[in-house]
Amino acid sequence: MNRSESKRLNILVIGANGGIGAQVVRRALSQGHSVTAILRNPDKLLVNHDELTIVQGDILRPDQIQSVFMDKDVVISAIGSNSRKRTSLYSDGARHILEAMNVAGITRCFFISASGLDVNPSFNFFLKWVTKNILQLILKEMYKDLVDMEVIIKSSPLHWTIVRPPRLTNGKAKGECRFSVDGYLAHGTEISRADLAYFILDNIDNPAIYRSTVEVGY
Repeated sequence: MNRSESKRLNILVIGANGGIGAQVVRRALSQGHSVTAILRNPDKLLVNHDELTIVQGDILRPDQIQSVFMDKDVVISAIGSNSRKRTSLYSDGARHILEAMNVAGITRCFFISASGLDVNPSFNFFLKWVTKNILQLILKEMYKDLVDMEVIIKSSPLHWTIVRPPRLTNGKAKGECRFSVDGYLAHGTEISRADLAYFILDNIDNPAIYRSTVEVGY
């Protein structure tokens, strides 16, 4: 990984009460960064730190939180939903985030997507079948909106990175992972949320992944 621990950043995390978002908050604080977390339900983030500011807000109501984007260096979106119903959370959320970033003059951002949007050709027959016939069917509404989200992000001139993790685990951080830029990650079937956070925070200033879609995994 590219270590980005040399300077203190003001980082805005959206969706910090989720598994990925909470790990990003903890990792950023451990690196000495200042973190602002936007949550609809602030009580769900069980983290206390002098450098953590928690703001109640809804990314689907950008008029309420535009001021929170001011003076931030990086925006990390870990928004998510457990619902299998039709949604526009990801696409509308990305649109609002990018608009708020433009107003605030922020250029660097990360968005979490999913590797399951495509069938990885390196997978064996069984994993390909499961991806196409189970995963993509069960999560079809979420995946449809993630595809829309990626289209919106890719039209932006900002320094965005779309991160596509595979199956996420609650395992402890190893501090390392493999990744592929704008291509499939061979046999990348899982990663812990902790190591996904490591990857994001340790590659904030890595120009090799600017305006790129990155698959990560062990």
